[in-house]
Amino acid sequence: MKEPRNPVSGGFAVGLGALVGGLWGVSHGQAILGLAGGIAAGAAIAVLVWLVDRARG
Repeated sequence: MKEPRNPVSGGFAVGLGALVGGLWGVSHGQAILGLAGGIAAGAAIAVLVWLVDRARG
């Protein structure tokens, strides 16, 4: 009998990316740019986590 899979999630990366990017943007006077960059980086990491998890199982 096959063991049930426990899928992993990359949502934490998106949230952390938004937080870090927003804080970086505020400190550099470009809050929206930092937030957008952080979300984009977090989304890229989340997609990478999803692809690795999909290949694993």
